[in-house]
Amino acid sequence: MSMADIDRPALAGETLSITINGIRHEIETPPWTTLLDLLRDEIGLTGTKKGCDHGQCGACTVLLDGNRVLSCLVLAVSRDGSEVTTIEGLEGADGALHPLQAAFIACDAFQCGYCTPGQIMSGVACIQEGHTGSRAEIQEWMSGNLCRCGAYPNIVDAVEQAAGR
Repeated sequence: MSMADIDRPALAGETLSITINGIRHEIETPPWTTLLDLLRDEIGLTGTKKGCDHGQCGACTVLLDGNRVLSCLVLAVSRDGSEVTTIEGLEGADGALHPLQAAFIACDAFQCGYCTPGQIMSGVACIQEGHTGSRAEIQEWMSGNLCRCGAYPNIVDAVEQAAGR
């Protein structure tokens, strides 16, 4: 008898009610699904990037109930009733770019662009949290987001510009 011949009970999914970018979703998902995988694979929002999948690079940064989190480290079912904002949810009602998105363009704050969504989401949180008093403070509060291309000075410039400094 092989492993394929053994009857296994179906693993039940958990029903999750979550608001993503202002849209309420009722979705059934396996209990081991991360928020990152829910966003990308089940909802279809691929702007949030999967970098290291270990919480070390910041590419998967989103806002969860107004706070920045590494979505690869959050089990989706643990966030029933929560509100999530992804890079796709930053645009204005008229389709205008968020001020930090515009600043990233103006300051040339990206090269390959892979880390950009996570950098922007972390930068939005940095501004909202009031951590933009100096370049050093911005660097410290953005330090969890890695950029392999080394666009850090321009990223700090963009955060400063969007913060009105």
